[in-house]
Amino acid sequence: MELNKYIDHTLLKPTATFDDIEKLCHEADIYKFFSVCVNGAYIHLAKELLRDSEVAICGVVGFPLGAMSGKSKVYEAEQSIEDGADEIDMVINIGGLKSGKHSEVLQEISFIRNVLKRHTLKVIIETCYLTDLEKTTACKIAVDAGADFIKTSTGFGTGGATYSDIKLMKKAINGKAKLKASGGIKDYNTAKEYIDLGVDRIGTSNGIRIVKKINL
Repeated sequence: MELNKYIDHTLLKPTATFDDIEKLCHEADIYKFFSVCVNGAYIHLAKELLRDSEVAICGVVGFPLGAMSGKSKVYEAEQSIEDGADEIDMVINIGGLKSGKHSEVLQEISFIRNVLKRHTLKVIIETCYLTDLEKTTACKIAVDAGADFIKTSTGFGTGGATYSDIKLMKKAINGKAKLKASGGIKDYNTAKEYIDLGVDRIGTSNGIRIVKKINL
């Protein structure tokens, strides 16, 4: 197993500096992680730093609350692609989902899907705020809207990926999309167990620890 190819090497904290982003990209290049995941302000920088590398650039949209307008998310996605993003991790309208506005949630994701064209779309459902029924519903909506991946968490909510959520999401997706786990994944054993459950990508700021097989 090429564990490094499962890793989106992530730095999304608001205090991240340009030097921090440069370090992140350098690490991703050394360890050959699948991507770096950064906020929109740093996509262009990451693209420049990794222009001679196979490491992909992942940007975030509607992050971390998912509560801005759909038009704002579309513009953010367009700008991210223009700046060099290969993949987008977008946050759904969590309140919209919980209000039963399923068609609006689907429409918003579909708009982003249309903007991205061939680029990869990962849809964050933020499991920590959802009931099991809402998690299942969110997965099915995202699949219907054309998501390539369904992602558990932003890492900024009240909780991250869990074994039970991954099993539930895997069943809901039913092979129609891939699954990304994120939030609180800090060591090799956790990452390996999630991959064994069927996770296709892992978002973490602890990628080096994971590939070195270090445990807590």
